[in-house]
Amino acid sequence: MSPALNVHTADDSAERLEALAAVSQRLLDRCRAAGATQAEVSCSEDAGLSVNVRMGEVETVESTRDRGIGVTVYFGKRRGTASTADLREESLAATVEQACAIARFTEDDQASGLADAELMARPGPDGRFPEFDAWHPWALDADAAVDLALACEAGGRDADPRIENSDGASVSTTRGLSVYANSHGFIGAERSSHHSIGCALIAGAGDRMQREGWYSVALAADDLESPIAIGRRAAERTLARLDPRPVPTGSYPVLFQAEVARSLIGHLLGAVSGGALYRRASFLLDSVGTQLFPEWFGIFERPFLERGFQSSAYDAEGVATREAPLVEGGVLQRYVLGSYSARKLGLQTTGNAGGVHNLEIPANAGGLDELLRGMDRGLLVTGLMGQGVNAVTGDYSRGASGFWVEGGEIRHAVDGITIAGNLKEMFATIEAVGSDIDPRSHVRSGSILLGRMTVAGDD
Repeated sequence: MSPALNVHTADDSAERLEALAAVSQRLLDRCRAAGATQAEVSCSEDAGLSVNVRMGEVETVESTRDRGIGVTVYFGKRRGTASTADLREESLAATVEQACAIARFTEDDQASGLADAELMARPGPDGRFPEFDAWHPWALDADAAVDLALACEAGGRDADPRIENSDGASVSTTRGLSVYANSHGFIGAERSSHHSIGCALIAGAGDRMQREGWYSVALAADDLESPIAIGRRAAERTLARLDPRPVPTGSYPVLFQAEVARSLIGHLLGAVSGGALYRRASFLLDSVGTQLFPEWFGIFERPFLERGFQSSAYDAEGVATREAPLVEGGVLQRYVLGSYSARKLGLQTTGNAGGVHNLEIPANAGGLDELLRGMDRGLLVTGLMGQGVNAVTGDYSRGASGFWVEGGEIRHAVDGITIAGNLKEMFATIEAVGSDIDPRSHVRSGSILLGRMTVAGDD
């Protein structure tokens, strides 16, 4: 039996958040006294533990505790930023002075400044913002973490005699507190936790060696898969990759398994994000209102999910988040903007300073087996390598591994192949999104089937 996941811990987080909020207010007062027309402060504290084991031996044990304080001041349209990790009053005063000095020597930037005051999020009647069940610190000491990691690796290594080697297993836990405040009178405090267990194994030898793994992540340790189950899943995935065979070069349907399917959504996000757009480094310039996907396809931002990885009532500038479609009816509804990029584009922030807050891609099909049957013959992609995506043209070419499918069933592993296309064409030819959602990300998608891509094999 694997070691128990003890999740109880002493908790002084509320007091620490109050202390950080008080520091933020003192800093804003100093900025105002120094003549800044606007100012914002970010304070954070993080603590964590991580261990790594390999072949039944402990490799690393690392305990971390970090603090960061960032001050940004605006003198009209001139901006200056400075940071420190020291809470002593003299250090805080010096940080404000440095930020002001930088601002006085910078050029005006008409897009700079805080987000508009009327867009700030408002706390509830108790003066607080909702936490969305994100705070679940794990009372895990180094010995217990090592036991979990060893159990995870052993679960994989003992699963099959063909597992002769290991890249190790890891366990990590972090907890973080953050406060954002600005001279509009906004102050927001958040706390969150994040935990993971993972394992990577090696089967075969020489040029026939294959490596694969599995991991589980969650905001609450109770939501993690068991260490032994993670190790066994890693073993199954590693063994499935043995004896890869070539496939003929050609044009085939390609099914991206859920864990790699979200990379396609990531390319979309990069192309519709403000920085790429105002720099004109995107293949989706002037695309709002354009049909990019099939009519049934949608992507929806859900910032208020309980235990969502990126749930929040406000973005990195204090702007209220909101549920809103990014893609609906296959049509791009909006860009992903903070206040700076919005001003550069002559638009308004979408409440996405710091990124998106949980995306959901509704399914129009069943699980992986149903998608395989629907594909009939083609490539199932389970791994991607390289960065072969041109952000300006949308051209896509990446190394891939996975499985060849015939008659709707997996026939053999494939490795060392390349898949290629253009993202605009790939988006338009999506045929199905599966119900097999991978829950380990803030982008919640099942497997995605594309009608056709170029597959370069070893024929």
